[in-house]
Amino acid sequence: MKIAIATVQAPFIRGGAELLAEGLLAACRAADHQAEIVSMPFRFAPDHEVARAMTAWETEDFTRLNGHSPDVVIGLKFPAYYLQHPNQRLWLLHQHRVAYDLWRDDGPLSVVLRDEIRQRDSAYLGRISQRFTIAENVCARLRRFNGLESRALYPPPLHPERFYRAEALPYIFFPSRLEKLKRQSLLIEAMAQVHSPVAALIAGAGGEMTRYAELIERHGLGDRVRLLGAITEQELQSLYAHCLGVFYGPYDEDYGYVTLEAMLSGKPVITCTDSGGPLEFVTDQQTGLIVDPNPAAIAQAIEFLASRPRVAASLGAAGYEKYQSLNMNWDWVLEQLLGSQP
Repeated sequence: MKIAIATVQAPFIRGGAELLAEGLLAACRAADHQAEIVSMPFRFAPDHEVARAMTAWETEDFTRLNGHSPDVVIGLKFPAYYLQHPNQRLWLLHQHRVAYDLWRDDGPLSVVLRDEIRQRDSAYLGRISQRFTIAENVCARLRRFNGLESRALYPPPLHPERFYRAEALPYIFFPSRLEKLKRQSLLIEAMAQVHSPVAALIAGAGGEMTRYAELIERHGLGDRVRLLGAITEQELQSLYAHCLGVFYGPYDEDYGYVTLEAMLSGKPVITCTDSGGPLEFVTDQQTGLIVDPNPAAIAQAIEFLASRPRVAASLGAAGYEKYQSLNMNWDWVLEQLLGSQP
């Protein structure tokens, strides 16, 4: 079967969306399908660039790709799912959130474009009969804003077999892109209130690097909080394996591989009441700690793990068992996405 995976990318920015597309591609090929990722660059602003991308995708005829016609097209992100093909499946990572739950009067979009995005999304997504998203949180947004039902289909982490468990060392780990919605600032400010001999290691690159470095300096945390920058896959797995626990408290995350990678590594997850996707996996006092999104509450959670290493290990072990019970695998994903062929 020929499968086209349609998505967009912000050049030089790499995160969970890129990992998911690559994982889906590899799974399709492992199942002996001919598969390709078909992508275009996406610019978040100004309005005319967003509108241009919308027009470009809705005029894309995927039945005519240089003499090839895919049997199935899987749309992942806005506005790639505007394309033309009679057998498109949706596996929605997220919509253009600044037109929805992240909308602000002083934000990057005009009211006119916001309303146009919502109208076109409802129309184009409504015509796709097989609608999946990557999490219940994304399903809820689609239902709330567009009145459309969908099913959550969780994507497995990349190379889950490479994560491992090891003896905990006194540090909290937080791997993610450095951007405002990921809220690394909460962990940094929390560490200013932590009195136990625990460090915080923050891995990842992004636009907030300078601001976070200044925040660390302002609080005098240079010897306790480190910005590691981009790290290798092997370093990532080692830092997970040896940490006391993982902090992952983004704002209303779509899904979040970090939660699952922590569980694979047998580590408890500290997350926040408004963090979205992680709340689908973390149960308070069972597989981690769910706290209010403020530095004092996060500091208290870190102190709890630091002062009770056996409890921390028990929470992490329960998280590992929770992940195993989910039975996440690409065979199941493909069975759902490719089922009910016309």
